[in-house]
Amino acid sequence: MGVCNDVVTEGHVGHRKGSQALDTDTPVSAASSEAYFRAATAILAMRPGSSEPDLSAALLKRHYGLTGPIATLSSEIERTVEVNLSDGRRLILKMSTRPEAVGSFRFQAAAMAGLQGAAGFVAPEVLRTSNGSLMFEQEGVCGYLQTRLEGIPLHQATPTPDLLFRTGSALARLDLALDLVSVPAAHRPVLWHVGCWSRLMELEQYLPSGTVADSVRVAMDNYVEFVEPQISNVAWQITHNDPSPFNMMVTGQEMGFIDFGDGCWSPRIQDLAIAASHVVKDPTIALGGAEYLIAGYASVIPLSALEARLLVGLMRARQSALILINYWRSHLFPADAQYIKKNVARAEHGLSILAPLGVDEGEAAVLAAMSSFHP
Repeated sequence: MGVCNDVVTEGHVGHRKGSQALDTDTPVSAASSEAYFRAATAILAMRPGSSEPDLSAALLKRHYGLTGPIATLSSEIERTVEVNLSDGRRLILKMSTRPEAVGSFRFQAAAMAGLQGAAGFVAPEVLRTSNGSLMFEQEGVCGYLQTRLEGIPLHQATPTPDLLFRTGSALARLDLALDLVSVPAAHRPVLWHVGCWSRLMELEQYLPSGTVADSVRVAMDNYVEFVEPQISNVAWQITHNDPSPFNMMVTGQEMGFIDFGDGCWSPRIQDLAIAASHVVKDPTIALGGAEYLIAGYASVIPLSALEARLLVGLMRARQSALILINYWRSHLFPADAQYIKKNVARAEHGLSILAPLGVDEGEAAVLAAMSSFHP
């Protein structure tokens, strides 16, 4: 989630200017500032939104004229509920009483609305309010209503090479579509933004001592020394920024993508690095099985030479960021630790597989993946 207004106003642009590009040559500068990091950290240090009063039934009736049984869903920040209408439709209502939620909801609703009609993947549809708006803001409460995608989350599916290839190619098509979408609040503070990663070792004290902490330290040192100085030279655009196995769906149509709450202006390859980092499982393969997802993505958007060289470092840094942030938040909110840490074991295992790879070995593995696998 982000703040109501774009407190970070500096623009971002890489070597390829997309629809959201602004006039600057330092795309990571604003998001790597101390002010951005502190604002983003403060947002995730707030108590989860489930403690807010449940206004969902009243809001649904007031702003959409709808009624139906409501069930609360797991969510780390805002309150999220499922609504079952009498006509069989299943909807998701997201709402919050926090001022900083406005920017995040504006981004999410606009992004999903802009993706409608795009080919090669599916995303939820945003339902407009009774007055035709993408979201509602009234009396200190804001939110939006969307359709619920029917399918199986990727983490519950068997990760066959073919499925991972299809996932990667669908993710690339999502990025192509997002590059054409105009959204507000794209530069709001998001702790998961790559610009924050060089400061995340402040959270090291919350890690358990041992090999995990050691691997995180090495990966983040590599990111700061090798990846971060070059990250402004790859393509930047609006990205999903959290294509985890919980946010990618195997549907009866194309692959589906949900939860755009961490979306922002960032390196395009970031979406690939995040998705690939989550499917590193097999220690007998150089990239742990992420080869297939990488190949699928590259079949739609070929990687530049620099992107291929930086990808493994970005994957390791993302795994480390996930570990750092979620151990810290679990310390803050122990009652919610199980949900907060749902991806941590996967990240720790994946990081252990990628840890031995140097820059040259990682680049070679990515290039081999791009050229060797086709379903």
